[in-house]
Amino acid sequence: MTEITVNSTLCGFVHKIRGNMKGSKIIVDIETPCEKIQKFSHMEIPMMETMDIKDNYVMNKAKEAQCSSNCLVPCAVLNLCKLESGFVAKSLAKKAGSIEIVFDEV
Repeated sequence: MTEITVNSTLCGFVHKIRGNMKGSKIIVDIETPCEKIQKFSHMEIPMMETMDIKDNYVMNKAKEAQCSSNCLVPCAVLNLCKLESGFVAKSLAKKAGSIEIVFDEV
């Protein structure tokens, strides 16, 4: 089981994403106050459909829900998928702690 918190400070939402690998699919559930994210808050994601950015199950679901192009949730879900499928080591993610975008000069 992997659990990720996304703090979307630009829109003011905090999302809790949980997922685990079952067979060849990653089962993902998202707790969120965002109506758009709620539209795809439960997914059974085929592992092999997370490899490409264009033909990607998660990105297609985000598009269908009309997510903003700067929404961090689809990226976080993809990171969870990489962790659950073993393409990124959980120990590396734990050591890194977080990924961030810093607006140095605006």
